[in-house]
Amino acid sequence: MADLLVNGSAKNPASPGRDLPLELLEAGWRKFYSKREQRPYFFNKFTNQSLWDEPTLESPMPTYHQDPLGIATPSPSSVMSPPPQAYELASRRRHSSLDSQQQVVCKKKSPIYLSSCWNLEIPTNVIIHERAMSDVYPPHPDVEIARAQAVMKLRQQYEESCHTREGVHAPGESFNRWLLERKVLDQAEGASSDPILPSDCENPVSPSMCREILNDIPVKLVKPKYISDARKQLTKYAEGAKKVIETRTVSPESRKIVKWNVEDSFAWVRKQMNASYDDYVERLTHLKAQCQPHINEAASSSVESICKKIYNLSKEEARKLCQLSAKIWSDNLIHEVVSPPLTTERKVFCYPRLLGTPSPRLPNVVVNSTKDNTSLKYNEDTVNISTLHFYKLEHLYKLSCKDDPRNEHFTARLWCLLRRYQTYYGPRKNEGLSLQAALPVAVFECLNRVFGVTFECFASPLNCYYRQYCSAFADTDGYFGSRGSLLDFYPLSGSFEANPPFSEELMEAMVNHFEVSLIYIVIAYVFKCYKC
Repeated sequence: MADLLVNGSAKNPASPGRDLPLELLEAGWRKFYSKREQRPYFFNKFTNQSLWDEPTLESPMPTYHQDPLGIATPSPSSVMSPPPQAYELASRRRHSSLDSQQQVVCKKKSPIYLSSCWNLEIPTNVIIHERAMSDVYPPHPDVEIARAQAVMKLRQQYEESCHTREGVHAPGESFNRWLLERKVLDQAEGASSDPILPSDCENPVSPSMCREILNDIPVKLVKPKYISDARKQLTKYAEGAKKVIETRTVSPESRKIVKWNVEDSFAWVRKQMNASYDDYVERLTHLKAQCQPHINEAASSSVESICKKIYNLSKEEARKLCQLSAKIWSDNLIHEVVSPPLTTERKVFCYPRLLGTPSPRLPNVVVNSTKDNTSLKYNEDTVNISTLHFYKLEHLYKLSCKDDPRNEHFTARLWCLLRRYQTYYGPRKNEGLSLQAALPVAVFECLNRVFGVTFECFASPLNCYYRQYCSAFADTDGYFGSRGSLLDFYPLSGSFEANPPFSEELMEAMVNHFEVSLIYIVIAYVFKCYKC
C-alpha cells in the first residue's frame, strides 16, 4: 500500500503524499496547500493533527503555532489554560491573515416554536365583556374515538344511500359542508350538544346537501378536455335523463319535455359527426338547462329522504356520545358545574374560552418525535403532526391553558385536538382542503401593519397566524388559545380578519353577526366554475 502511495504521488504532482518519506506516509501524514494562507501544511488523517512544518515521527504535542486549523488542540478540561498570548494566536488561526482583527458576532438562537408561518408575539387589541365559563364537557380520548367511529359510520351511510337510491357517488366535500351548515342552524347547547354532529335543527332537510346531490343527477358533469369527452358526456347525460324521467313519478308535461330534448340531442349527435368542441359543450349546456328542472322535481323527494336519514342518524349518535361523556365524568366522581351568571359587565381584553366542568385525569399518550414529524398514539390510534407545529401548539398551550400549569395533560389534549380535526375533515388524503383557502404570511403582516388586525375570525390552532382567533371547537381549541365560535363571540372593539369556509349558510350568518362599528377585513374568493 505504501508503494502504491509513493508511486502514485510520483506520477501525480497534485497527490497529497508527494515529497513525503515512506515512514510519514505510513504514519498517516499528507501534504496539502492552503489557499487562504498561501503556504503548504501537513495533516495526519489518523490523529487529525495539522502542522505548518514538516512533522517527524517523534513530534511532541502541537502548539498554537503548529496547529493552524485548531484540530489537534486538546480540550480545556484535559490541559491547563493557555497563556494570554495564545488567544491572539487563536484569533489568527480562526481568521485569514488579512483580516485577523475582524471579530465574530454570535447571534442568539431563536426559540424553536418561532416560524415565518405565524407570529404568536402580537398582543390583542380586542376588548370584550367578561364571559361566563362554557358548560360543555372537556375533551377525552375515549369520547373522541367513539365520535370518530360515529362520523365514519355517517359518511359510509351517506355514500351508500347516494349510490343505491340515485346511482351517483356522494358529491365531494358535501358531507363536510353539511356539517358546517347544520352547526350554524343547530340549537343544541351545553352538555346536551355535540361539537361535530347536529342534533337539534328545526328543518331536518339540508338545503346544501339537497342542492349538491341534485346537481349530480343523472350524472356528474365535469369540464371535458377533448371533443371525445364532450361527446361522451352529452350521450351519458341524455341517457341518464331519459332513465330518470321514465322510472320516477312526474307529470306528463315534464316527461314529454325531457323525452323530446333527449331525442333531439341524439339526432343532433348522429348528424353532426364533425362537430367542434364548443358545439358539444353548447349542446350539453342547453340540454341540462331544459331537463334539469324536471329531473330535480322527479328526484327531490328521494334526495330529501336521504337528508332526513343522515340527520336522524346524527341525532342518535350525538345522544349516545353525550351519554358516554356523562358516564366517564360520573365514574370519576365529577359532576357538571353550572357557572354562576356574571353580575357586572366588566370590559377586558379577549381571553381564551374557559370550560366550567373540571377535567378528569386523562390517560397517557405515547409521543414519538423525530426531526421532521411527531406521532401521538393512544391505544391503537395514531395521529401525526410536523415537529414544528408540535412546538407551536405546545407554546400556545403554555400561553392559554390555566388549569394545567405542569403540562401534565398536554399530550392527551393535543391528541384529542388532532383526532377531532381528522374526524371532521375526513379520512381520505387531502380531504377538506377545498373547504377554505389560506392567506400568505405577507397578507397577515400587511393587515397588522396597516389596519392593526390582531384577530382571526375563522382559524384553528394548527393554521392560526395570531394567537387570538375563533375556531369551530371551543372544547378542544380553548386550551390552545381559541376564543370559541365566532357566532358566540361579541367584541366591543378591535380589528379582525375574516376568511370563512366555503359555506353559504355560514357566510350569511357571519355577515348578520358582524357589528357595523368594528373593523372587519373579509376575504372573498371568486371561482370560475364550469357551467353546463
